[in-house]
Amino acid sequence: MPEPDERTWSHIAELFYKRTHFPHCLGAVDGKHIRCEKPNGAGSEFYNYKQYHSLVLMAVADANYYFISVDIGAYGSSSDSTVFKNSAFGKKLEGGQLILPSPTYLPKDENGENMPYVFVGDEAFALSEHIMRPYPRRNQSVTQRVFNYRLTLARRFVECTFGILTNKWRILHRALDVKLTTCDQIIKACCILHNYVRKHDGIRFKDK
Repeated sequence: MPEPDERTWSHIAELFYKRTHFPHCLGAVDGKHIRCEKPNGAGSEFYNYKQYHSLVLMAVADANYYFISVDIGAYGSSSDSTVFKNSAFGKKLEGGQLILPSPTYLPKDENGENMPYVFVGDEAFALSEHIMRPYPRRNQSVTQRVFNYRLTLARRFVECTFGILTNKWRILHRALDVKLTTCDQIIKACCILHNYVRKHDGIRFKDK
């Protein structure tokens, strides 16, 4: 999938803010376990915490339920944070190789500090300059609860994107019983077709 330029990232952030009121959000990141049959001689590497064998589809999605980046083929036993950190996209993000918009003040806070643009994830991801996760659930202030609510609204876009993907391409509803390289190709093809269909069928929203 083509890597967005700075102008495209800015447009993505505008859409996220329009639909979730979460500023400076460039995408929602999460991992999905794609069920597969146990590969020969694999041991427990592909056995995940849900107690079945799987490959991890790590993805970043925008506010139009469109995949920005996907990483396919990590062991099912791996954590989301580890998979993302080791992905090509994660390495570029950590190394400052993505052409992201420059830090700027938040909406309605013209006199505030310049804040970086971020990708939002759940508690499984490590907090960093460009990765935002929710506050711990214990002893939250009102401000922190509101922040977590807005972050959840933004993060749900990647979860909904996974739902649309699997319901459209129903081969992902059962365990893939093919070679691992073929599993990767099937998942990648489904993601590409998903983006193609989203682009050519159009997108309807009922914005509040």
